[in-house]
Amino acid sequence: MSTRDRIVFDHVSVGFPTPSGLLPVVEDVCFSVRDGEFVSLVGPSGCGKTTMLNIVAGFLKPSSGSVTLDGAAIAGPGPDRGVIFQEYGVFPWLTVENNIGFGLSLRANQRSKEERAEVCERYMKLMGLHEFRRAYPKTLSGGMRQRLALARAYAVAPQFLLMDEPFGALDAQTRTAMQDLLLEVLQKEGKTAMLITHSVEEAIYLSSRVVVVTARPSRVRCIVDVPFPYPRTQSLHEQAEFIELRSTMRDLVMREYAAQEQQARDAAPS
Repeated sequence: MSTRDRIVFDHVSVGFPTPSGLLPVVEDVCFSVRDGEFVSLVGPSGCGKTTMLNIVAGFLKPSSGSVTLDGAAIAGPGPDRGVIFQEYGVFPWLTVENNIGFGLSLRANQRSKEERAEVCERYMKLMGLHEFRRAYPKTLSGGMRQRLALARAYAVAPQFLLMDEPFGALDAQTRTAMQDLLLEVLQKEGKTAMLITHSVEEAIYLSSRVVVVTARPSRVRCIVDVPFPYPRTQSLHEQAEFIELRSTMRDLVMREYAAQEQQARDAAPS
């Protein structure tokens, strides 16, 4: 993995206007994502993690500070960034094959009919969807729809994969399988990834670094270097060092949940 910074948060703050004034959501956040790195953000629900990912995706601009990609300010969405949400993000009116190929028909990533067919074939095989090429998303299981979302994001060859709780709605067994598939794809494709998750265990298993953020307004509480080499297997969860790191990070996150609950009590009318 390169040590070159690709994504840089430089004293980023975000506030949203409300009837009672400006609501601070992100406050003075600084961290970076290096080339080929997998970085996860963990913290309480509603603390501002998705806001940060939306800035990288180009859907939102910071109120102050800057987020740069390869030294340039992010001006909007781009084909270099693929985004996957918890809600699968596939078109229900398109077949599996046409969902994967959709982005390749748009101007930013337009390919010839032959190239589209080749890319679709590749990702259907990689994601185990080949026999479902003519199926519609409503006929697929949750795990298969998320594999389809992953395939569609990768088909346009983004440099960055941005994921917001992509496996949160899956059952435990399917979630585990999707984590392993994601690591396999990332290893083959050599991409840079940023993940939002509420699961400390998932963050440690997938990531090279984990950014633990505070209760709202979101600040960086600490950045944890994950010491386990790739490739990783599920047996890693049973290692004493993994269990110890998971316990330490859970304690950090639970303190932030407690702080968030205290904020809610303080804000409640007496």
